Amino acid sequence: MASIDIVSKTDLQRVDNAVNTAKKELINRYDLKDELCSIEFDKKGKLIKLEAKQEMAMQTLIDIILGKFSKQDLDVRILDLSSEPRPSGRLVLQDIKIKEGLDKETAKKIVSHIKGFNSKLQPAIHEDQVRVSGKKIDDLQELMAELRQQDFEVPLQFDNFRS
Repeated sequence: MASIDIVSKTDLQRVDNAVNTAKKELINRYDLKDELCSIEFDKKGKLIKLEAKQEMAMQTLIDIILGKFSKQDLDVRILDLSSEPRPSGRLVLQDIKIKEGLDKETAKKIVSHIKGFNSKLQPAIHEDQVRVSGKKIDDLQELMAELRQQDFEVPLQFDNFRS
């Protein structure tokens, strides 16, 4: 019986590279010279910390980060931009979390999509991934092509393809 794991993983080294190039651009940007801006990346906490003097500069920092993620071929959907900038003394702070793994709701959406797509496949949720098993490898390959076309608000990868 063939199986495959559907996961959402992030290459933290590429994230670190994107943040470092964003820091270099920040140093060279004339429009942000007097804005007291900074960008920090916490690998253990999977968090990008932004500081700026005002909200317009904060939005520019976010745009720089998004641009550098695109240049590193990172999917910007891994960034959790739901938190609002918060004032802290004379600075504005914002934390951007790096999403990794499938949360329960997304995993349930994927499972229901798989059941509607092909009844011969058996999906099962295991922690932060979805394992799909079936008799034919061709069914799993069709499923992979189908899931690549769908938008589940997180980037999907396929691991442990076993026949």
